[in-house]
Amino acid sequence: MENAELIDILLVEDNPGDVRLTQEAFKDGMLRNNLHVAMDGEQAMDFLYRRGQFAEAPRPDLILLDLNLPKMNGREVLAAIKQDESLKRIPVVVLTTSQDEADITESYRQFASSYIVKPVSMEKFLKVVSSFKQYWLSVVKLPPVES
Repeated sequence: MENAELIDILLVEDNPGDVRLTQEAFKDGMLRNNLHVAMDGEQAMDFLYRRGQFAEAPRPDLILLDLNLPKMNGREVLAAIKQDESLKRIPVVVLTTSQDEADITESYRQFASSYIVKPVSMEKFLKVVSSFKQYWLSVVKLPPVES
């Protein structure tokens, strides 16, 4: 796992507690990657298109996307990403509390790379992050970043 490359990850999450939990889990899991946060769907699109406060944002190598977001929900964000030629190659991992089969099916229909149900306990969340680290940051070869 030490061979994992440093990558930019965009976390799209509106719950400050879940943002902190994710940041802590990444820290405890010794993930040295750049974790950027968008607090709603519109901010996520601004980050991806480098608009406003995100004018200098890097193109993320990977997106962690909650489905239940204000302004523009995660389903809409996923659809917009996968319909845009300049964004669709970015892997999107849905990270949400929803276990609804319709959400899972629709996420994969919209070309989500993975669907992960957020565990509620820190211990279980750390296990998910560890698995995430091993798979996405050590095993998988991500496409090169495009400007």
